[in-house]
Amino acid sequence: MRAMVIEEWGGREVMHEADVEAPPVGPDFVLIRNHAAGVNPVDTKIREGKLAGAFASAFPLILGWDAAGVVEKVGPAVTMFRPGDEVFAYCRRHHLQFGTYGEYTSVPDAFVAHKPESLNWEEAAALPLAGLTAYQALETLGVRGGEKLLVMGGGGGVGHLAIALAADRGAHVIATASPANHDFLRELGADPLDYHDEDLPTRVREITGDGGADAAIDLCGGDGREQAFASLRSGGRRASIAGPPPEPRDGYEAHYIFVRPSGVDLRELAELADDGRLKPHIEEVFPLARAADAHERIEGGHVRGKLVLSVPGV
Repeated sequence: MRAMVIEEWGGREVMHEADVEAPPVGPDFVLIRNHAAGVNPVDTKIREGKLAGAFASAFPLILGWDAAGVVEKVGPAVTMFRPGDEVFAYCRRHHLQFGTYGEYTSVPDAFVAHKPESLNWEEAAALPLAGLTAYQALETLGVRGGEKLLVMGGGGGVGHLAIALAADRGAHVIATASPANHDFLRELGADPLDYHDEDLPTRVREITGDGGADAAIDLCGGDGREQAFASLRSGGRRASIAGPPPEPRDGYEAHYIFVRPSGVDLRELAELADDGRLKPHIEEVFPLARAADAHERIEGGHVRGKLVLSVPGV
């Protein structure tokens, strides 16, 4: 099969197109013929070798953890999918080798869900990692209708979906982004704030009209971590994808979110999409052969929503 591979850790130049063997299909695995693959910031970190100490790996290595396509083959223990099914999946396996930047992806059936009928291939491929991260963060925080949620970094892949999911729950969402994205945040249902504002906690309290936000999602780390804590009311909850909290904070809940593959959660997102309540925003679609250009774009920052690769030959 054709795929974009790396044979060493490094910069964008180490990615190249090659013919490689299709991944094996285990007893409970599904082989997906990819139509599209999502691009995520973690892909660039894997390419650089920054996750080599956390995951086993082997070269040649195919990048990518998001896929949407058609089931080509199933293992003998698979009962919920059959060849020809349209599916999408968050394909983070326990080792780095068989990613989604290629014609085929093989993953456990528990990672897979039927594709939302309302989304095209690119939209479906944009949803798994970012959508699951947002959904699992909201579930961990227990965000409910009427609560006030702060999203640090609302214009990006995870952030814009977290806003949409929280607003759908009836939460009052406040989100940070550059001023160029403030109209975008309003369309999603959030009150926008400039992430450059050094007095952000005061602005949050002005909007909430009380002691601050009930919960916060930190998608940025660094100074954003402290701003998120300072924007919470006493007893507030914070979830971060940037890393575990450096130390406990008396009077607050702090959670670290490392997104887990889950076909069950993807089915929830698919239902929301088909009900017209969730749709990922795609800034640009690149052909598979231009994966390096997509990495350059995402490394430059300020992507609104998601970037996606289209896979040829379908």
